[in-house]
Amino acid sequence: MEKKKTKLLFVCLGNICRSPSAEAVMKKMVKDAGMADRFEIDSAGLIGYHQGEKADPRMRAHAARRGYVLESISRPVCTSDFFDFDLIIGMDDQNTDRLKQKAPDLESVRKIHQMTEYSRNKLYDYIPDPYYSGEEGFELVLDLLEDACAGLLEHITSSNPGS
Repeated sequence: MEKKKTKLLFVCLGNICRSPSAEAVMKKMVKDAGMADRFEIDSAGLIGYHQGEKADPRMRAHAARRGYVLESISRPVCTSDFFDFDLIIGMDDQNTDRLKQKAPDLESVRKIHQMTEYSRNKLYDYIPDPYYSGEEGFELVLDLLEDACAGLLEHITSSNPGS
């Protein structure tokens, strides 16, 4: 019998910086841990402004220097996402609040979490949007996502040892 995959959806505002980076970091972590076949990982945005676009070129460049490939194409969150994914993870309070407003039912609301809930170094309580910042903003996002994704993977594997 095939084990059910854990399905993760990372969400930020436009799906061109933070959420595609979280998707890429998590994909690499599960691949490096030999668990890629146990996960389905995607990202989306709360607005469709960048729909169909690749991730921000600055974010892609910073991520590439760390060995991450941001290959996702921006798309907005849709109602079916709330039924298809096990965890829907927003990058900041505004993201999680808007996700809860969009959630079609209470079961969907329970799937919504904030990325920093999984952080191990509790330095920030949200993942800041680097879009209007300089290089240090993109590097900070990657630092925070590496920490939180490691914590998320640990959380999932400790609560579902068979997954």
